[in-house]
Parts: sequence; C-alpha cells; structure tokens
Amino acid sequence: MSLEQKMIQAIVTALEDKKAEDIKIIDIAKICSFTNYFIIANGSNVNQVQAMTEAIEENLKQIYNEEHKIEGYQKANWVLLDYGNIIIHLFDRENRDFYKLEKIWKDGTLITLD
Repeated sequence: MSLEQKMIQAIVTALEDKKAEDIKIIDIAKICSFTNYFIIANGSNVNQVQAMTEAIEENLKQIYNEEHKIEGYQKANWVLLDYGNIIIHLFDRENRDFYKLEKIWKDGTLITLD
C-alpha cells in the first residue's frame, strides 16, 4: 500500500469515527497540477467539523511527518487541510451546498475504498 493510500484510509477512518457526512474521494491527478486527491466531507455543526479536523490530524500524525497547512479551523464552516498530494475540505452543510466542489472537479475520478 502506498503512502497516499495509507493516508486516505487514515483520513476516511477519522471522518467515519466522527460521523462525517457524504465523504467523497476524488482523484484529480490527471487534471490538476498541485495535488492528486481531494477528500470532501461535511459535518452538521462547528464542533463536529472541528472534531473531524482534529481526528484527521491525530490519525495522520502516525504516518505523515511532513509539515501540513490548515485554514479555517476557528470558524469551521470550511476547513482546508493541505497534505501536499492530498487536500481535505471539511464543510458545514450550508457551505458545502454553496461551493459544490464535487461539481467543479467533476472531471476527476470518484474513488471508493475497498
């Protein structure tokens, strides 16, 4: 299993543990020059989105030792975690419906975990 695959599994596990809604993994490597994957999910409130963020960071701490960036944690209506080849977008419901990232990146390949 590649590092990216391990990271994706750890991210999805963290999101599922925190009851994230509508988790999507989009492979955009063929259509994007700055990352390989987007992972998109939403929570129902600020506390849940922050808990999802913290769970991801905790799970990835074990397998990813590089610096990463995080934006939007305080407001938690759209949190972006940038792990280089994997970028995670965590929304509240209203902002996910508004920004519709899945539609913007519809030329990517939606993937599922085995």
